[in-house]
Amino acid sequence: MATISGYESYGGYETLKKALKEIDPEWIVGELEESGLRGRGGAGFSMGKKVSFLPHTDDAKYLCCNADESEPGAFKDRELMQRNPHQLIEGMIISSFAAGIGHAFIFIRGEYDDQADVLDRAVEEAYGAGYLGKNILGSGFDLELVVHRGAGAYICGEETALLDALEGKRGNPRLKPPFPAVQGLYGGPTLINNVETLSNVSHIVANGADWFKGFGTEQSPGTKVVSVSGCVKRPGNYEVELGVTLRDLIFGLAGGPLDGREIKAFYPGGSSSPVLTPAELDLPYSFEAMAEAGSMLGSGSIIVADDSVSIPRMAKRTSKFYRHESCGKCTPCREGTSWTDKMLERVVNGEATPMDLDIIASVQNNIMGNCLCVLGDAMAMPVSSMVKKFRDEFEEAIASEASAAWSASVMESAGAQSGRYVPDSQQPGPGGESPEVIRRKRLAGREIPSAMNGGGY
Repeated sequence: MATISGYESYGGYETLKKALKEIDPEWIVGELEESGLRGRGGAGFSMGKKVSFLPHTDDAKYLCCNADESEPGAFKDRELMQRNPHQLIEGMIISSFAAGIGHAFIFIRGEYDDQADVLDRAVEEAYGAGYLGKNILGSGFDLELVVHRGAGAYICGEETALLDALEGKRGNPRLKPPFPAVQGLYGGPTLINNVETLSNVSHIVANGADWFKGFGTEQSPGTKVVSVSGCVKRPGNYEVELGVTLRDLIFGLAGGPLDGREIKAFYPGGSSSPVLTPAELDLPYSFEAMAEAGSMLGSGSIIVADDSVSIPRMAKRTSKFYRHESCGKCTPCREGTSWTDKMLERVVNGEATPMDLDIIASVQNNIMGNCLCVLGDAMAMPVSSMVKKFRDEFEEAIASEASAAWSASVMESAGAQSGRYVPDSQQPGPGGESPEVIRRKRLAGREIPSAMNGGGY
């Protein structure tokens, strides 16, 4: 249904026609709120409430579709845009009509060239059919829609960084409040929602809130497109009712682990979510259940690691991504992601000491909740969960090398006592501690706190 004729043959745009002619915008807002539709891209905030927060004013208002799908493991929006772009466009037009918005943007990830081309053609078709532009279908409602291609920065998936990028600035998060609903794009009230969220709108308006709530759970109504990847037999996108168990998703739909392997851990909501273990496979896949388990549904992307995967290396890959994608505006994120990545590099290379694990945990605690956006938290949460749940594996990664280093230190000390020269820097401390342990203690006691307060490492 990538073409407008294909979409219309399945009843596409009929809901828009009815909405413009017969339905009061306030009813649409109320129905969206009553449906319980929550954001499908991250925090899971109520879409209806977002719309209701927009002020009733004649000033210019904006709708931004966040299609900057850049988190590792997430690829559901890519398929929705590729296969059914008009579903998204119809949802955006109805949402704009309900909120009195006259200008809409689709901010699409820079690497999604094919999907951007599909959207460009679909928008052109919608203009040609009279669904976009001035006086849409003779209703007196105007809406201009533009597809804007990003430049590949993950940070632009954060809503206020996205707004800065649309304005032609460097994509940096803004201080909130004011929130975008009050002061967003070009200083005007702005509604920001994800591709999947907006794709649900026409179905809710057509069938009603009660129909939508007939799927899922009380707190997580509706369906969810879940991207499953990693060490499974059938990776892909699966639309399921919220509340289905993780076991049904991973084993039933994705085919379970590869032959001869067992699941060790998995991200339930993309690489920014704290990892879960096989003991939690029977939990419902819902916003509330994931929160109770200490994780989150997030982007709706499940990444599975089997028993062939090194958890320390998995943590290192996670930290490397967030270190690279940090915009650098906030000190805890800029320095914390860099420090964490360096420490995990030492772990996987066998150059760390047991004390380093406590330092890593301390750094994560200093990152979380101390930044303008959640990018720092997006690294700190999964890394913290991996160190906590698989500490034995981290200790095993450093034990053999640490023992070898200590043995070498002892032998050098013995050599000095028998007449061989050993530099002062390699001599044991007064308590018999190796120089490396002494240095680490000094780092833990002096340099990390100063770095978290804006100093250097």
